Amino acid sequence: MKIAIGNDHAGTEYKLAIIGLLKSKNIEVNNYGTDGTTSVDYPDFVHPVAKDVEEGKVKYGIIICGSGNGASMTANKHQKVRSALCWTKEIVQLAREHNDANILGLPARFVSLPQALEMVNTFLDTAFEGGRHERRIEKIACK
Repeated sequence: MKIAIGNDHAGTEYKLAIIGLLKSKNIEVNNYGTDGTTSVDYPDFVHPVAKDVEEGKVKYGIIICGSGNGASMTANKHQKVRSALCWTKEIVQLAREHNDANILGLPARFVSLPQALEMVNTFLDTAFEGGRHERRIEKIACK
């Protein structure tokens, strides 16, 4: 499996820990995030993640910024992307089961690092239920 990850300055610590977790699971990572804490613009690091997901170069994406809002808004501008801003593992589970989320948005300033790692594990371990949810997913894209 291959995952793309992107972050702004608020998410650097989280990204580095998540990359460590992913590599321990033998998951390849396309790292588009900053490695510093100097202020940067999150869209510059989120668009490449969303593009990789949109084009099928990776199965999933993970994006991290201070609130998670800007990153998820940016990612969701891409067709075929369903970025879910999550702050608990239960919301992550529902985002995967019901919405087939393919990008996990994390708010670094509102969840602890252990919570974020738990959410990544839930994201990876939860399958899309399909069924009635498939019909709803098909209605998301603008036509």
